[in-house]
Amino acid sequence: MSLINNKISIRVVLIVTFIAVNLLVIMGINSVLTYMNSGASRTSMLHLDKETINTYLPNVKWESLENPGRIMEPNTLKTIEKHYLFSWVVKNKSLEDNRNEGIEDYYTQNARTNLYRTIGENSKKNLTIESTTLEHHPSLEFYSADGQLVVFTDRNVVEFQKIFQSEKLIATIQDTASYKVMMLLEDGFWRVRHIQKMKPSDFPIDTVVTAPVFKVSGKKIYKNDREFVMKGINYYPKNSAWDTFGKAFNKDTIGRDLDIIKSAKLNTIRIFVQYEDFGKADVKQEKLDKLKNLLDMAASRELAVIVTLFDFYSDYSIADWTLTHRHAEKIVSTFKDHKAIIAWDLKNEPNLDFEKRNQSNVLEWLEHLIPVIRQSDPNHLITVGWSNSAAAVQLKDKVDFVSYHFYNAIDDFEKEHDSLEKAVNKPVVIQEFGLPSDNGIWHWSGHSEKDQGVYHEKMQAQFKKNHLAFLSWTLYDFPSIPNQVAGKWPWVKSKQKSFGFLNSKGKKKPSFSHITYE
Repeated sequence: MSLINNKISIRVVLIVTFIAVNLLVIMGINSVLTYMNSGASRTSMLHLDKETINTYLPNVKWESLENPGRIMEPNTLKTIEKHYLFSWVVKNKSLEDNRNEGIEDYYTQNARTNLYRTIGENSKKNLTIESTTLEHHPSLEFYSADGQLVVFTDRNVVEFQKIFQSEKLIATIQDTASYKVMMLLEDGFWRVRHIQKMKPSDFPIDTVVTAPVFKVSGKKIYKNDREFVMKGINYYPKNSAWDTFGKAFNKDTIGRDLDIIKSAKLNTIRIFVQYEDFGKADVKQEKLDKLKNLLDMAASRELAVIVTLFDFYSDYSIADWTLTHRHAEKIVSTFKDHKAIIAWDLKNEPNLDFEKRNQSNVLEWLEHLIPVIRQSDPNHLITVGWSNSAAAVQLKDKVDFVSYHFYNAIDDFEKEHDSLEKAVNKPVVIQEFGLPSDNGIWHWSGHSEKDQGVYHEKMQAQFKKNHLAFLSWTLYDFPSIPNQVAGKWPWVKSKQKSFGFLNSKGKKKPSFSHITYE
C-alpha cells in the first residue's frame, strides 16, 4: 500500500512540474512577442533622454503660440520641443561621427536625404564637425486641426561649430541663423519633415540695452556714481576650506568672519561657487539658499561681493556648453538684483587649463559665456580671474574690468602691473596675492609670520602709492586642505594652509596690521 502511495505522489509531482514548466515557457514567449510587437522606445535605444539631460540644454524660449489652426496643447508643445531638440542632438552627433545612427527616427525620408549626402561627402574628405546650438527662439505658425502637423520659425538660432580634417582643426564658425521648420507626427514621434535656413535679414536680432547699477568709466569702477576702489579679501570659513556652501555652512560663523573683515576696513570679499557642488545645470535650491544667506549678511555690513561662478571646472568641450550656460543662468538670474554683488567672476584661473584643454577651447567657452551672463543680469560687472598678469590681456575687450593673481617677487610687481594697465586700458584689480608663513618641518627655508607681515606691509605701500584695487589671499590659515586643491603631498599642503592673516585658532598674525591701506 505504501509503495502505491509513493508512486502516486511521484506522478503528481511530475505532472505539476510539467505544467509549471510549460506555463513558464508560454509566459516567456508571450513577453518576447509583446516586446517585439511594441518595439523599443527610440529615446531608449539612442539614450537621448540621458544624453540631452547630460550634454544638451540650449536656451529655448517660445516667442509666440498664436496660429490659425487648433489651439496648441501644453503637453503637445513640450513633446514637439523635446523631439525637435533630439533632432539637433542626432544631427550634431552624426556630423561628429559621420554615422547615420538615429537620423531616420527624427527626420522623415525627404529631410534626411540631404543629411545623408552631407555625411557621405564629409566622410570621403575625412571631415568631422563638432557643433552645438546655444539658443532657440521658435514661434508657432500653424498646428493642423488633426494634430498631425506643425509649422514654426526658429528665430536667431545661435550655432557654434569646429571643423576638423584628419583630426586637425581647420575652422571655427559661429553663426546666428533662422529656420522654417515643419514637423509631422508619425507613430507617436514628431519628425522633422522640412527645415530651411532663412536669410539673416529676414529676422534681425533684437538688441536690449539696460543701464547697469555698477559702471566702469575709463580705468575706474563706480558704484552709485561714486568711485569704488576694492579693498578686499578672498573668503572661505576656517573649517570649510574650498567648501563654503557644504555641510559645515553656519550663519553665525560666517557672520563673525564678515564682522572681522568689516572691522579691518575692507569693503569687498570674493567667494567661490563650485560647479559640481551646486548641481551643474540642475542647480540645487539648498545651495542657492546658502548663497543668499551669505550675500544678505554681506549686504547688511555694506560689503561688496565678487562671486566666482566656475571653480573646479575644466571641461570646456562644446557638448558641455549648454549645461554650463544653464548653471550660470540660474545663479545669475536668481541674484541679478542683489545689492551686495558687484561682479561675476566667470572662472578661477582658466589659463591653467590652456595646456591640457587647449587654449582656444578655454577662450571660446569664456567668450560665449559672457553674453549669457549679460542677458541674465545687466546690473553687475563681469571679470575673469587670471592666474597671472601675462594671461590677463585675454578677452580684455569683453570684460568690464581685468583681474589677475600675483604670487611673484615683490620687486616684479610694479613693472608687471604697469605693463598690464597700459595693455588693457580698463580698471585692473589684483584679485589674489599673498605669502605663506610656512617655515617648519616641511619648509625649513620657508617664511615666518614676521616675513609674511613685512611682505604685506610692502605690498600695501605699493597699493597706496598708486591707489590700487586688491583682494588678498586669505583671511584664515586652514587646519586642513582638500586633496583636489593641493594634492596629497604634505609639503605642498602645508604651504596652502598658511596664507591667512589669522591663524587656524583665529589669532591675529603680524600681517593683520597690514591687511589694507588708509
